[in-house]
Amino acid sequence: MSDGNPGRLRVGLSANLLVPDPDRRFYPHSTLAYAEDWMTRLFARAGALVFIVPFPDGSPTAPGLDEVVDELDAVVMTGGADVAPETYGEEPLEPQWAGQRERDVYEIDLVRAALESGTPVLGICRGHQLLNVALGGTLFQDIATQTGSALDHRSQERYHHNRHDISFVDGSGLAALYPGRTGGSVNSVHHQAIATLAPSLVVEATCPLDGIVEAVRLEGSAPGADRWAVGVQWHPEFDAAAEAEGDLPADALDATPIVEEFLAAARHVRERRS
Repeated sequence: MSDGNPGRLRVGLSANLLVPDPDRRFYPHSTLAYAEDWMTRLFARAGALVFIVPFPDGSPTAPGLDEVVDELDAVVMTGGADVAPETYGEEPLEPQWAGQRERDVYEIDLVRAALESGTPVLGICRGHQLLNVALGGTLFQDIATQTGSALDHRSQERYHHNRHDISFVDGSGLAALYPGRTGGSVNSVHHQAIATLAPSLVVEATCPLDGIVEAVRLEGSAPGADRWAVGVQWHPEFDAAAEAEGDLPADALDATPIVEEFLAAARHVRERRS
């Protein structure tokens, strides 16, 4: 790892992908790789240097994802478009659920490069689902269609104001981060969810109203462990934005303990590599 600024952790964000659209008024013919503003702020405010991990372009002179990961202390799998059903061996039940296969391939390679090098991985919303798929699990393409749940996990009108409670699994790592609590309120902006759990993951939280998996952890993950990976179905960065605007509900689950554990795992990697 280059010396740069050795005092600050380097956190890499997987990029959202916006494909060319002739009806778009800005960059209509360009593919855009981007990050949501508060996703960058969530980790920058915790003291980290934040970078977007570029899509590999196949050039022999460009660094591969394994080389990029070697320059990072931690990786965040961000939210965004659906995971393509073909990525976990299915066909889309509806055309609008086709997802972004190109992004899936890039992010699965990124997850595997991170885990092989012992770099911590935090999955958020899509990233939580992608982590499960990368490790051998499957998804519900649409919660309402495939589970019959009456709970609206996604509302385009309410968007990040759409919320429900989650319940911690007793004895889980997530429960240990919130002593004295059994759960809390989280935002809900998704219509896909974990169906078959990947063999190496354990469930850390569920929705008490319909059993949807809301958080997972790679078995044995702890800040001092050789590998650390956690996925959460909600968006901590949306709550950070709401808190800054004075619009966060009192019962909202504070993301600080999760971010702190993630960065503690990253510091362990920094120390191990130095």
